[in-house]
Amino acid sequence: MGTQRSQLDLFSGEEDPSPATVATPAPDHEDSLEALTRECVDCQRCGLAATRTHVVISRGNPLARLMLIGEGPGQHEDETGLPFVGRSGQLLDQILASVGLDQEQDIYICNVVKCRPPGNRKPTPEEMARCRPWLQRQIQLVNPAVVLLAGSTAMTGVLGIKTGITRMRGQWIERNGRVYMPVFHPSFLLRNASRQKGQPKWLTWEDFKAVRARLDKMASSAQGRETLR
Repeated sequence: MGTQRSQLDLFSGEEDPSPATVATPAPDHEDSLEALTRECVDCQRCGLAATRTHVVISRGNPLARLMLIGEGPGQHEDETGLPFVGRSGQLLDQILASVGLDQEQDIYICNVVKCRPPGNRKPTPEEMARCRPWLQRQIQLVNPAVVLLAGSTAMTGVLGIKTGITRMRGQWIERNGRVYMPVFHPSFLLRNASRQKGQPKWLTWEDFKAVRARLDKMASSAQGRETLR
């Protein structure tokens, strides 16, 4: 990870659905990200399959300790097959760089649903439920220490929390040996340009600084344990 930059101006929301229980389909032979990708490409579990151009699985490093989960692919993501590559993705990359995190090495990025909802609408509860087994396996296979939930839809889809993102952002939530933090979605930040203290962009920068500090502390603790061996 690089050195943290100190200037907030290095970088210029969502809501409900609830997760439903859907049995995870059994993989054909191996449980790996490669197998998961093949299964997602063939997936016809909901109506989004009929209108997609590409299934959008992930970008970044599958060995990263940090994962970010967004809502769903937009037009640029559907065209390229990669998540967060439009304006929101460019802003996300700038936010990561502002705290010294490399977009290719230090994070693994995916979405609650793997196919674009028509018109860039929010995914429905049923669509999220149908896609949830893929996301659950992604989290298990990548096994990140810290998971960022970008926007209310991701927070609700992953943790079932329906409280507004404004109240939940920046809070650490521990579940099953993993820590999660809800943050504002970059698309929300694009609509709220102010970088003044207390505004969404300033708060997001503070959240990402806290994430970087937590990752550094985890790395230091792990190094200390190795030294004692």
